[in-house]
Amino acid sequence: MGKEILGCLDKSKLDVTKLRIFGSERSAGKIINDVTVELFNVDGARECDVVFLAVSGDFSLEHAEKIAEGEDGAIVIDNSSAFRYNPEVPLVVPEINAEACKGSKLIANPNCTTAIALMALWPLHKLFGLKKVLVSTYQAASGAGQPGMDELFEGTKKVVNGELDVAENAIFSHPLPFNVIPHIDKFMDNGYTKEEMKVTWETRKICGLPDDFPVSCTAVRIPTSRAHSESVVAETEKPFDLAAARQALTDAPGVSLVDDITADPPIYPMPLTATGKNDVEVGRLRRSEVFGDNGFELFVCGDQLLRGAALNAVLVAEAMDEMGEIEAKKVAST
Repeated sequence: MGKEILGCLDKSKLDVTKLRIFGSERSAGKIINDVTVELFNVDGARECDVVFLAVSGDFSLEHAEKIAEGEDGAIVIDNSSAFRYNPEVPLVVPEINAEACKGSKLIANPNCTTAIALMALWPLHKLFGLKKVLVSTYQAASGAGQPGMDELFEGTKKVVNGELDVAENAIFSHPLPFNVIPHIDKFMDNGYTKEEMKVTWETRKICGLPDDFPVSCTAVRIPTSRAHSESVVAETEKPFDLAAARQALTDAPGVSLVDDITADPPIYPMPLTATGKNDVEVGRLRRSEVFGDNGFELFVCGDQLLRGAALNAVLVAEAMDEMGEIEAKKVAST
């Protein structure tokens, strides 16, 4: 994640001429992008204007508030789940609720699956009003980090080469090559996984919806390397108009409407085409046969390491700077 943030900062509007990179004892002293990695310490981080945390939730819980506290503290944008459900900490997708950052020194970055879905849903919510949302996700192996990608690649090779009939698994609950696994994160008492409930909880918070607003998700791991895909079905308060919806998505920042089923071959969002892109791809937009005139269905793909994480974090900082929340733009740190 840190590498992705650095890549996004390199293309950012923020002034990163005094970039500092903090790391563990193992990484301290290494040179990354001509910057020598410093051993992390709270005092050093507090000297920065903006700190991007690409760390575990436990690390964030221990250090994030210490880095941000007081008028002389840094703005902290945390990529972990540690503060997402804290009512005192804004959970932000800048195209939707950047104003929530005002007056805050600690900002939470959402789960990648939620961020990707909401980039497509928000313009349509403003137009028609969401009433119910059903999401099915198709999530890449890289959602489990490099070890997950390695397990997919190595297992696939061994099966293709005839070394194994079924791949071995250590990272995933079952073998992923030539398989799909309807299980991401731990199961909860209600039968949903935590990954699925994140979509429910975070959609409500980011969009300012009631605590009982109906959002349901089924999260599935699939044998692709990068970029998550999602099928979304929604019921709307107002009648759905396809032409107006297409225009709203065309005009929406961070969204690419990729939707031409008359082409040869047909054009729609796919992980292969969404990988490496800042925008999410949205397509297969249509009136819902379940909800009729007051409903729609769509398919969305997004690079979860960019739009779903690193890029969103950097865009949060850019939005805060534009709102005057960052007094100086001297240092960004990850």
